[in-house]
Amino acid sequence: MNSALLPNYGHPDLEFDHGRGSYLYTDDGQRYLDFAMGIAVNSLGHCHPALVAALTEQANKLWHTSNLFRIKQSERLAQNLVRQTFADRVFFCNSGAEAVECGFKLIRRYHYSKDQPQRNRIVSLSGSFHGRTLATIAAAANPAHCDGFVVGDGGFDQVEFADIDSLRQVIDERTAGIIIEPIQGESGIKQVPGDYLGAVRELCDQQDIVLMFDEVQCGVGRSGTLYAYQHYGISPDILASAKGLGGGFPIGACLTIEKLSVTMTPGSHGSTFGGNPLAMAVANAVVDEISQDKFLAELAANSDYFRAGLAVLVETYPQLLRGISGVGMMIGLLCLIDSMELIARLRDNKMLVVKAGGNSIRILPPLNVARAEIDEALEILSSVLETW
Repeated sequence: MNSALLPNYGHPDLEFDHGRGSYLYTDDGQRYLDFAMGIAVNSLGHCHPALVAALTEQANKLWHTSNLFRIKQSERLAQNLVRQTFADRVFFCNSGAEAVECGFKLIRRYHYSKDQPQRNRIVSLSGSFHGRTLATIAAAANPAHCDGFVVGDGGFDQVEFADIDSLRQVIDERTAGIIIEPIQGESGIKQVPGDYLGAVRELCDQQDIVLMFDEVQCGVGRSGTLYAYQHYGISPDILASAKGLGGGFPIGACLTIEKLSVTMTPGSHGSTFGGNPLAMAVANAVVDEISQDKFLAELAANSDYFRAGLAVLVETYPQLLRGISGVGMMIGLLCLIDSMELIARLRDNKMLVVKAGGNSIRILPPLNVARAEIDEALEILSSVLETW
């Protein structure tokens, strides 16, 4: 079929009619176990009753007013996020890339407000992914994403992953901020060591450098805590959130501290659709669900159960698999075989996962996945590997 869509996506000839929980269904009734979840977006699975109810109720009341006026639902979500995190203020937008862009603006605006406009360079780590806008692809510096788009370096410096000496060498009088994914997703589910984050935090405090965490993928329960930084006991100055925050509805959020937020005076930044009542209603329902102690306890137990099963597969097929990585329900399966071929064969067996760097796959179940669904995933994986 000839498509009128821009040909920037490469995907199989597969589409879905509807979804429920951990499953997607084609229009002819074929069922797929979805452990991709829109790349860690559908945090509570497909069509979670609480999310459907929140969206339906709000859809019958009010869709959009713009930020010319106060939006009650955004005030509630901001208060909820502030209460549970390091942050003092929140800006809402529509995507992870927008949330990261807001963070970049906060970093540069902070130093500008201190009469230091020359401090405008931002440091990122190799293997990172921060979005698809011009600034975010410049930050990640992946040639596959930058070629033909980025002019110069965009004001970014890149250093080796989790190498404090590499970071120290690049910092100078122009350095304004550092952006880090506590758990990298695109490069293969790589967790940044805690001692490295501690050293970076100390360096930032000493030199008045703004520390930003990109938790677009690893945040909102995906790692087993509301945000991944909470595993480390090290707080950033800015945090970008999106994906799972909306449970499938587009949303982005930039969380920050007071000394940075005061630089964003009226008119300095904005978003037409950011914080709209529909997105806020759904996100409030997501956070209410995930924030419960019982929910996070079950998530941790199921994560341990799943990892134990995957470890058995790694031990059983050492010629095919080389290990697992990640934390919580953000799982990397490291391959010795062609990971893209494994993804295709799993799809043929009605299980969906996501590619990642380093010849690995990302396994991203809904956070409320059932044990029986984990068992089903392990059975499919085992049957596919057995026939390799």
